[in-house]
Amino acid sequence: MSNYSRSLEEAVSFMKKHDRFLVLSHVNPDGDATGSALAVAQILRDLGKTYVVINEGETPSRFSFLPGFEQILNVSESPLEETFSAVIAVDCADRSRMGKVEHLFAPDALLLNIDHHPTNDGFGTFNVIRTDAAATAEILYDLAVAGNLPFQADLALCLYTGLLTDTGGFRYSNTTPHVMESAASLLKYGVNPGDVAERCLEVITLGHVNILRRALASLKMSFQNQVASVCVSRQDLAEANADREDAGGLVNYCRNIEGVEVGLSFVEAEPNVVKVSLRARSYVNVAEVAKQLGGGGHAKAAGCTLHGSLDEVRSRVLALLGEVMGVKDHE
Repeated sequence: MSNYSRSLEEAVSFMKKHDRFLVLSHVNPDGDATGSALAVAQILRDLGKTYVVINEGETPSRFSFLPGFEQILNVSESPLEETFSAVIAVDCADRSRMGKVEHLFAPDALLLNIDHHPTNDGFGTFNVIRTDAAATAEILYDLAVAGNLPFQADLALCLYTGLLTDTGGFRYSNTTPHVMESAASLLKYGVNPGDVAERCLEVITLGHVNILRRALASLKMSFQNQVASVCVSRQDLAEANADREDAGGLVNYCRNIEGVEVGLSFVEAEPNVVKVSLRARSYVNVAEVAKQLGGGGHAKAAGCTLHGSLDEVRSRVLALLGEVMGVKDHE
């Protein structure tokens, strides 16, 4: 039996052994984090368990079609008095990505950590980590199969959404035969792939269009046009009648420019707090760059949050990126 198979069995045993759970994903959750958290909730429900699903920050409304979405609590707005002895964290690249939730852990809390990020340091009591998985949802698919757990429509929809979003609509290089086989299997339970793609990947808000105009006006090409970056200030968001969710995906416009190796977006989330997104095309490992800045992620998609003005943060990230790429001249 492989270590991965053994860890899947331990995870299933953990879910069956305990009765009440705290389920959480990472701050600023995406499709895989949200789909995975709700998939765990579906598994626990089918096992006859009770649970609370939380994360720090608001869950994007584009995922409101997922079953159980309305159960997700934003811990900063809905504080809990209860503490939990059994905790399941999904899609958290390291312990800090769980956010400010550890006050909800009982002194004897056991933590099941399920994740696919290379930067994960195995912070759980039990860890199911497969860094070559395209999404945490892929690991949860394997978990359900390994544990002979029942598949049903709600679980299939949550898992499919995680697979779809973390592979960019099955376009990224992490789209493996196993991903496609898993997705095809999930379609048998009534998932409508066109509808999920429309909701998660196609529909954009007017706020996004308005903020995109401003972001592209700030476009800067660096390192002989190998790096492209955009900046969005709080003033930009206010004047565009947009929010942080509307600013999602801006980094892809930078990375997709012909000849660009790394795309960057800098979004001022709060005064002097900047969310940095990094995307690479081929040879640069942006996860290592993000890790040096206190963040994490994957070789071709990573992020971090830094303190300072937009100009200060942009200069800091570009300087470090230049060191990693072995080039000195920003322009």
